[in-house]
Amino acid sequence: MAGIRTEKQYAAACSRIEELLKVVDNNTPPDNRDFIELDLLSDLVADYEEYAHPVQEPNLIDIIKLRMYEMNINQTELSKLLGVSPSRISEYLSGKSEPTLSVARNISRELDISASVVLNA
Repeated sequence: MAGIRTEKQYAAACSRIEELLKVVDNNTPPDNRDFIELDLLSDLVADYEEYAHPVQEPNLIDIIKLRMYEMNINQTELSKLLGVSPSRISEYLSGKSEPTLSVARNISRELDISASVVLNA
């Protein structure tokens, strides 16, 4: 069975999936031709996306920013929580510097981020 090999084929398959989603729902029988086509195309698109557009692991900066959002805190509040200056937090979040081991420990504990992620192990 052939798979999707180009971005053009991928775009066409995604477009067709959008069309099929308008006619296939939870009540569509699994032997319906539109259901079958949607199922097959979805698998082909998923396979192509895994190959051509792999999801990257988030980096520590992204995880810290997400946790700040979840905790509804800003850089100043994070600096107080971690015991470092706001400018140091800015440097961490811009990638200009990395936290010391002591600060990394605080990040792990205070933000509930796995130590292996914080230490990039």
